[in-house]
Amino acid sequence: MIQQALNEIKRGVAEIIDIPRIETLLKNYFEKGETYYVKAGFDPTAPDLHLGHTVLLQKMAIFQKFGATVQFLIGDFTGMIGDPTGKNETRKKLDRETVLANAQSYKEQVFKVLDPEKTVVMFNSEWIEKLGAAGLVELTTTFNVARMLEREDFEKRYKSQTPISISEFLYPLLQGYDSVAMNCDIEMGGTDQKFNLLMGRHLQRSYNVGKEQAVVMMPLLEGLDGVNKMSKSLGNYVGVTDTPSDMFGKILSISDELMWRYYELLSSKTLEEIAALKNDVANGNVHPKVAKEMLASEIITRYHNEEEALRAREEFNNVHKNNELPTDMEEFTCEGEIWIAKALVDCKMIASTSQARRDIKQGGVKIDQEKVSDEQLQLGKGEYILQVGKRKFAKLKVI
Repeated sequence: MIQQALNEIKRGVAEIIDIPRIETLLKNYFEKGETYYVKAGFDPTAPDLHLGHTVLLQKMAIFQKFGATVQFLIGDFTGMIGDPTGKNETRKKLDRETVLANAQSYKEQVFKVLDPEKTVVMFNSEWIEKLGAAGLVELTTTFNVARMLEREDFEKRYKSQTPISISEFLYPLLQGYDSVAMNCDIEMGGTDQKFNLLMGRHLQRSYNVGKEQAVVMMPLLEGLDGVNKMSKSLGNYVGVTDTPSDMFGKILSISDELMWRYYELLSSKTLEEIAALKNDVANGNVHPKVAKEMLASEIITRYHNEEEALRAREEFNNVHKNNELPTDMEEFTCEGEIWIAKALVDCKMIASTSQARRDIKQGGVKIDQEKVSDEQLQLGKGEYILQVGKRKFAKLKVI
């Protein structure tokens, strides 16, 4: 049983530090029924989760299957500092109202993946605010500046004379202190978090907690572009709260190669089942599009339901195979004549009028299923079906 559990835990993992520690925790669970604590922190800097986040969540759910209590940490205090990982400049500080609103959104979404009966949602302001000035000074004595500057992103910024605020030095210390306060056994995070995750082990030693957490690092899921990590800011994401039709279209847009990465990190299929499917695709027995449809349906069923998944698949095929319009489109109304580029922005189809003009020039915009070539087009009174690319549709009524 222990080996079987380890095999599931190791699937898709980039690196594990202290596997013997995890083996001991599993042994104590199977032989004595003892639970253990798995921590993962989320800074509420964006209001919604995407599939990149769920790579971590799904691994946490695996630990729950094998006896863990998950400590889902919402960094409401550290979120106001901002994680400097990978940043080449100081991040803007979030106000507390925004942090708490985003945190509430996270809480509502994580139980689409995690078992709520085996999950404790925690906020690090609870213990960090109690540290006080004396406690914070004591915390800073546990690590020196030279070692902090060994961190790759800090080192680059220091050498390029890019400012680094003192608060950014505090971030990894406070994340590490979370592990002390939470008395956790395992901490999980992305590969870009290694410095911060190891800080937890260091501080558990410094504060004589009596244990050192194991560390499990998950790879960063590439976004729809197949190049950059999935990110809201880059627009290459599939959101947990996306509509079923958006989820389906986005997943169908990934490359054939990237599909297998998504299967490994997101699918509940076994590695043997995935290998068999991959072989069928390679041999021509299954078309790659069919394999993507299977993946899209599985993910939509997880975050919505099976009926919605079937409807999204049917809708996608109607639109793309039969050139039909989707049955469910968001509707907008405006008063008076409107410029096409502004209409696309107002209908939330494009972020800016400059991007709208570029899309029109590239032939990516349609009105009533006819391509638009005039970027200065004015829309008079009437009803229009606006389309951007293959997936975005909206109804616009000009009155």
